[in-house]
Amino acid sequence: MVADMRTIETAITFRHPFVLTVLETAQPAGTYRLVTEEEEIPGLSFVAFRRTATLLHLPALSLTNNAHQVVQVDSVELATVVEADGRD
Repeated sequence: MVADMRTIETAITFRHPFVLTVLETAQPAGTYRLVTEEEEIPGLSFVAFRRTATLLHLPALSLTNNAHQVVQVDSVELATVVEADGRD
């Protein structure tokens, strides 16, 4: 049996430049497209999903650039960076 998959697309806004381990350079402040892929956990008496990938689209949505990159990021690291950005 194949588990059901779902994709959730959101936008995430950074007020300050930020760095993630997977990125070679700091990224500028701005709004970025974030895609989370999840799969259903089979065998439960209720519907539940587990995250299988968190994908950050570069560059920021407001930047006009022909180069487009999608990087898989660590969701825990991303949450830490987002939280730090909101404290300033």
